[in-house]
Amino acid sequence: MTKKVILGKEDIRRTLARIAHEVIETNKNLDKLVMIGMRTRGVPLAKRLAGNIASYEKIDVPVGVLDFSLYRDDLASRGLQPVVKNTSIPVNIDDAVVVLVDDVLYTGRSTRAAMDALIDLGRPASIKLAVLVDRGHRELPVRADYVGKNIPSARNEEVQVQLLETDGVDEVSIIKPDVDKGE
Repeated sequence: MTKKVILGKEDIRRTLARIAHEVIETNKNLDKLVMIGMRTRGVPLAKRLAGNIASYEKIDVPVGVLDFSLYRDDLASRGLQPVVKNTSIPVNIDDAVVVLVDDVLYTGRSTRAAMDALIDLGRPASIKLAVLVDRGHRELPVRADYVGKNIPSARNEEVQVQLLETDGVDEVSIIKPDVDKGE
């Protein structure tokens, strides 16, 4: 396997600062804003975005944690049993502007599952999607409203996001499988 680092610690910091500014610019009423992180790495990203917005605008943005594992459409086909973790959303999301936060947007299936889970919890005024990385290869008509970096990738590559809070380092890498040379 070959690993190529695409974003380092400072790149991620700057990217999240830019996304926070975009969220502020496109949402005039920040009092209705709620950040909801998709487990696992969307959670620390949502907290960082909320922290950035708080530092720029002097307003506390509530941050929630969403477990959408029971809404996934690939569990039966992959023979998986979901490990359900808690969902914790500190405010009522009815009529709120929810910014759903994830680390990587790929096929769109996780985002669809997360939106289904959110709708079961309330009726937001809108749901917007913020992702650190958009790697393409959509299978569903899902588009992020806020994108940190578009990283074109092959389907056989892995985009690996590591965050300080979960992995001890801030880094985004592309992992390429070694090519079998037939030896």
